[in-house]
Amino acid sequence: MTGRVLIIAGSDSGGGAGIQADIKTVGALGGYAATAITALTAQDTCRVHAVFGVDPDFVALQIKVVLQDLGADAVKIGMLATSAVIEAVADALVAFGSGIPVVVDPVMVAKGGDRLLTPDAMAALTARLLPLAAIVTPNLREAETIAGMPITDADALHMAGQRILGLGPRAVLAKGGHLAGDTVTDWLIEAGGSEEAFRSPRVDTRSTHGTGCTLASAVATGLAQDLPLRDAVVRARAYLDRALRTAPGLGRGHGPLNHSHTVTPFPSNG
Repeated sequence: MTGRVLIIAGSDSGGGAGIQADIKTVGALGGYAATAITALTAQDTCRVHAVFGVDPDFVALQIKVVLQDLGADAVKIGMLATSAVIEAVADALVAFGSGIPVVVDPVMVAKGGDRLLTPDAMAALTARLLPLAAIVTPNLREAETIAGMPITDADALHMAGQRILGLGPRAVLAKGGHLAGDTVTDWLIEAGGSEEAFRSPRVDTRSTHGTGCTLASAVATGLAQDLPLRDAVVRARAYLDRALRTAPGLGRGHGPLNHSHTVTPFPSNG
């Protein structure tokens, strides 16, 4: 099923999130991953120790040369860190990536609590990237920030997803993993009025590092392989569930997932 995915994101030295998780996910689902690295992090399962940003012009150059030579069937955007990088990425996609579906994972805070997006970059993210997105995949904290409202239950998550949809993306997958309870509810809300709640049993594990990166990259791979959006989301959720349940248990903090598995193309909605 191949499918070329250009990943625009930061590097995680621990290998559990960021570019490393993205590449593993795309490969496991049969796609081809190319990258434009936006930042280097010194990171483990406990915290982000340091971040070294890549020059915005060099980020844009990576995007340009990949798209002009190898091409892409989908783009996945993760950690961008600064408004200057966001502007550079948006400009490069407009110039060289017209018509390619873009999956935006609005990475703001690492699992350990370290901020990965500067406060001034929020306006750029909202104004420049959300209107380019085929789908945006915020977790609860990200959805609260973008929508400007507290989220305490699945109904509020749904409302936040609707607000985010109004900012320009063609679809929103608002993820409820941070809500309390034994069942995780994610809302897929699409322009045109289509809405669906996906529910699954919560996996009791501390190995949750890179869940957002993994899910977004799995969705992007599905889109690159010409799956309809709903099928891409269903397969991505099934892949993430299995990666959580079979995690290797590494590290002293939030450990990495098991990316070295795959799933059938069209699993049923669990």
